[in-house]
Amino acid sequence: MSAEETLAQIAKEVSTCRKCALYHSRKLSVPGEGPANSEIMFIGEGPGFYENEQGRPFVGAAGNFLNELLAEAGLKRSDVWIGNVVKCRPPGNRDPLPEELSACDEYLERQIAAINPKIIITLGRYSMGKYMPGAKISSTHGQMRRVGDRFVIAMFHPAAALHQVALKPAIMKDFAQLPKLLEQARAALKRSVPSAAEEPKEDPKQLSLF
Repeated sequence: MSAEETLAQIAKEVSTCRKCALYHSRKLSVPGEGPANSEIMFIGEGPGFYENEQGRPFVGAAGNFLNELLAEAGLKRSDVWIGNVVKCRPPGNRDPLPEELSACDEYLERQIAAINPKIIITLGRYSMGKYMPGAKISSTHGQMRRVGDRFVIAMFHPAAALHQVALKPAIMKDFAQLPKLLEQARAALKRSVPSAAEEPKEDPKQLSLF
């Protein structure tokens, strides 16, 4: 099964998922979107009102700001994959509960395996906690660290920067570093860019050498 087929299968499963109580209040699930061969994968926290209405991630005010940040970094939204740690909107945009995070984690891990990104960028404390438990965003944001076969960068959630104007320069600076950090990740991982249809079969063997 190709990466695209795997992602489509996961999206289909998510649309009818009843693993946690969030399915009771969802209008549309939000599996995530982007190319199957994305080098950069953004993981936010959970869908909001507009995402629940459209079934797409980051389409509200925070999404518009994310698009601006990507443009400043010389990237387009269509260049990257964007999703969340939970696929359905928590009622009232409350924080996701542990059982909700656990229920969605299998989907997210399968998406990560299919896409095999060089960099995962966490947006918000719940996605950051998946890779950097106990870390403080104020001291770790913008710093790239290796986690297994890829790199992870914690960044402030765009919504936080909209609500706290003082954070805006920091998140803009972090995004501006992305092209340089991607080049560093490419060099360190020494992977070829996979096609959308398939991933190089030699990757796991190569990665085991580092």
